[in-house]
Amino acid sequence: MPAQTVEIKASAGAIPCHFFPQTRPRPAVIVYMDAFGIRPTLLQMAERLASNGYTVLLPDLYYRAAPQLPFNPATAFQDPAEKERLTAARQDVNNASVMRDSAAFLDFLSAHADSKNKNVGTVGYCMGGAFALSAAGTFPDKITAAACFHGARLATDQPDSPHLLAPRMKAHIYVGIAGLDAHFTPEEQSRLESALVSAHVPHTIEVYSEAQHGFAIADHPVYKREAAEHHWQQLLKLFAENL
Repeated sequence: MPAQTVEIKASAGAIPCHFFPQTRPRPAVIVYMDAFGIRPTLLQMAERLASNGYTVLLPDLYYRAAPQLPFNPATAFQDPAEKERLTAARQDVNNASVMRDSAAFLDFLSAHADSKNKNVGTVGYCMGGAFALSAAGTFPDKITAAACFHGARLATDQPDSPHLLAPRMKAHIYVGIAGLDAHFTPEEQSRLESALVSAHVPHTIEVYSEAQHGFAIADHPVYKREAAEHHWQQLLKLFAENL
């Protein structure tokens, strides 16, 4: 299922996106990228999701920076020049800016006959996990299912932490945590779960034991095939039941 390249106008400029349409009206899903940006592996994941009957939008969240060559997950943090380039690209990517962009994503999807904007899903990986959850709290009347895999900064002490939006969430939430992940501590997990329980948000938090941060993405050095396939089962189940 080939992707279309589209640009979505937002307050900060035109956002390049990969769009996977369907031939008939289907539920829509926004995929929030990880820190390494849009590259063949993420396109393959978006295409796999679309092949299961969803209209899929994969936006380039680094559009505020100069056009970026793809980052290599195996070397981006080891090569000083690449690490500097990655830091610069991420500078203006945060919950507030991405939620402003997400309003434009939802408007785009609602304008297309092949997507049903009544029920929209989100899924995010690594840094994108926080955005997927934040969207559920920012657009509670549109997002009915949200998934996060090996996410980071989900329940911090910052005022824009996604867990603070739990009282606004109406979506079913799934959080897949890497069992070996320095980016998401047990304290944060407890804080996130407490927020979801207190707000009566339907949710599942699952720990992928022995998996490391990045386990679901095939070009990541710590990719774990068995865990990644389980992630697909859980993601498709979430969307099938709630979109």
